[in-house]
Amino acid sequence: MDMHYITVILLGIVEGLTEFLPVSSTGHLILASELLGYDASTWAMFNVIIQLGAILAVVALYWRTFWAVMLGLLRRDPVSWRFLRNLIVAFIPAAVIGLALHKHIEALLGAPKVVAWALIAGGVAILVVERLIKSARFHGIADVPLARVIGIGLIQCISMIPGVSRSGATIMGALALGVERRTAAEFSFFLAIPTMLGATVLELLKNGDAITSANVGWDSIALGFVTAFIVALLVIRWFVGLVSKRGFAPFAWYRIVAGIGALIWLSAR
Repeated sequence: MDMHYITVILLGIVEGLTEFLPVSSTGHLILASELLGYDASTWAMFNVIIQLGAILAVVALYWRTFWAVMLGLLRRDPVSWRFLRNLIVAFIPAAVIGLALHKHIEALLGAPKVVAWALIAGGVAILVVERLIKSARFHGIADVPLARVIGIGLIQCISMIPGVSRSGATIMGALALGVERRTAAEFSFFLAIPTMLGATVLELLKNGDAITSANVGWDSIALGFVTAFIVALLVIRWFVGLVSKRGFAPFAWYRIVAGIGALIWLSAR
């Protein structure tokens, strides 16, 4: 197989594996560019668009939830309206801050050492949150009060630093604010839909011509999209089962080890 398509498949696997785990998909894609030796700027647009493949996996797995919410909205069910309200409110801080700081965020995407340090710091933060949380008060997305939803949305914005992890920041923020583990993970999954759709649309509007440049065409994007979708389907099911039983500590230790390993490797080059 052509090396180009091997790279496409590998990036699709990395995206599908890491988008919903609290380990940072963007950070892993940046480190992958360093490890595999390809030009990260050439693949930047590709990396953004294939995230939609992972997002589609959430829709496929939770379509019954979305269908029930849609029917509830039509019936003016208050639980369905609170569910929708909470997702919209949690998304707004990322939309506003992301637009305001877009250029500064893009500058960080070329800094693999920032990713390594963020992986370590995020791992330590997960261990601290896991140790400090006592008992959960909220067991459904619609049950989370508005003030705490705003807090979760603001905490998600920390993930604009590559290596922090959007899902990790959202989940840890939710846990710290009294949301139980499974609901925190699912809140992160659902919140990814508007957040990543918004990021993709912004990239397409700003850099749409880059899709077909530098040997990354629609065939590569389609292959990466499908790969990310299939891998994410498998990962989400496994992840929800794991965190319900064992919590998030295994991911924290992975982050710390991966971050230290990345720093050693980057310093030795």
